[in-house]
Amino acid sequence: MDLDELRPWLTTWRLPGIGPVAFQTILEAFGEPAAYLAATPSEGRRRGLDEKIAEAVAGQQAVQAGVDQDLAWLEAADDRHILTLADPAYPAQLRHIADPPAVLFVRGRLEALGEPQLAMVGTRNASQSGSDTAADFARHLATTGLVITSGLALGIDAVAHRGALDAGGQTIAVMGTGPERLYPRDNHGLAHAIAEQGAVITEMPTGTPMDRGLFPRRNRLISGLSVGVLVVEAGAQSGALQTSQRAVEQNREVFAIPGSIHSPLARGCNQLIQNGAKLVTAAQDVVDELRHVQGVDLQKTAAPDALAIDASAAGGGDWIDEDPAYGALLDAMGYDPIGFDTLAERVGLTPDILSSMLLSLEMYGYVESSHGGRYTRIRHRAGG
Repeated sequence: MDLDELRPWLTTWRLPGIGPVAFQTILEAFGEPAAYLAATPSEGRRRGLDEKIAEAVAGQQAVQAGVDQDLAWLEAADDRHILTLADPAYPAQLRHIADPPAVLFVRGRLEALGEPQLAMVGTRNASQSGSDTAADFARHLATTGLVITSGLALGIDAVAHRGALDAGGQTIAVMGTGPERLYPRDNHGLAHAIAEQGAVITEMPTGTPMDRGLFPRRNRLISGLSVGVLVVEAGAQSGALQTSQRAVEQNREVFAIPGSIHSPLARGCNQLIQNGAKLVTAAQDVVDELRHVQGVDLQKTAAPDALAIDASAAGGGDWIDEDPAYGALLDAMGYDPIGFDTLAERVGLTPDILSSMLLSLEMYGYVESSHGGRYTRIRHRAGG
């Protein structure tokens, strides 16, 4: 689509009060945005538009400076694209949700948008074990041909993007800002890497600042682009649950990784499983489920079990496996968070000895410390 053809789409998309649903109504009434912009409000009303949509056409001159900015952004680099619902390259999965964006701003590889995508989402305040799990799943799932899609946020989103990149796979970041406003700042470098190996997309026109009120719109795109949504670690009020809810509304698969009943970061995932989400403990669980989804063609298996991390993964510590004192300490901990004093009483060790042992276990990736002086076992010993 050339610039003259794009301008009516961008103009209509920028009109006050014209969102995805209103734009669909305009297309149903006029067939194309150019015809709508050329019509009078009275003509719009005769074609069934409500008063607000019919009158919005009067504001088209006021948005032309913004449209010029959109087109300037497009022409500034070869890897920039603006897709409309009339474009054959528009993602098929997204086209069929109830409220698809009329316009998509894309930076990166358009080919990635046409591949089967799995959304991976979770908390911004991820634990180390949650981050490790997200990275493992993303790496392994990317090897099957799935594009890993997420929201570029800190925490689980960023880890999922990096995991896919590390595996040489493709990943897509969905933003809620204008295409030139990468958010958060800490992920600028990550966004550029994603654009080289996948795509960064948004429905918001240039100049749109960060606004938390736009996150629900972004979340519906994350789920809408994907054949399924995997929630890795999420609290009871996490925005990741909004994405999973939109996935249900869009008839997408929903997966969740369970966690400790004592962890606030696991409550959202456990709640999803209670409500019918598919419980997964390995990447292959996701692959097996998605094979039944029409149009999804994946490699036969994922990489080895994402949770079966061998003892060398943390950079050593084999001696811990051979030391019965450390084995007894790990067995006494279990896999739920436990306070230092409770653990000391349980194993009968003095505070100085227990502190030293916990430091060694944490250094070699067997144990994770958390807020409030609590410790959680996150890894098996080779012997048990």
